[in-house]
Amino acid sequence: MVHPFQIDSLDKKILEFLSKDARTPFLEIARQCHVSGALIHQRVEKMQEAGIISGSRFCIEPKGLGYHTTAFVGIQVNLINTRTHEEVFEKILLIPEVVECHHTTGKYSLFLKIYAHNNEHLKKILVENIQSILEVTATETFISLEEGFRRQLPTDLE
Repeated sequence: MVHPFQIDSLDKKILEFLSKDARTPFLEIARQCHVSGALIHQRVEKMQEAGIISGSRFCIEPKGLGYHTTAFVGIQVNLINTRTHEEVFEKILLIPEVVECHHTTGKYSLFLKIYAHNNEHLKKILVENIQSILEVTATETFISLEEGFRRQLPTDLE
């Protein structure tokens, strides 16, 4: 029987450091936590194996690359056959400006997050890349006026 991974207070401290800056050296985390660097390394490996953390990366700020419009798009799909949903998903996957795609319940089959240079660029993405997919029967677009905040899930939730 596989037991779920239980994080303790040290794991929570490690996650707190790494969620603020994934480049924080393990030795610095170890010094702050009063343990060895090897222990931090072991704990991080165990949390990776358990699927609690994955990878480390730099975050690209879209505005820094000239993408000033953020939109969320709900997509309704006409399910012609058992593969239709997957076929639409595969076509959406090819659109580089789509940075998130969620399979959802309710009114929409898919819910997307899109970055565009401006509203004209967004319109082009919608018309030429999304609404042109034969199985897409409707879309609804929500333009973000401003991102209020973005954060990692806190480690102290129970």
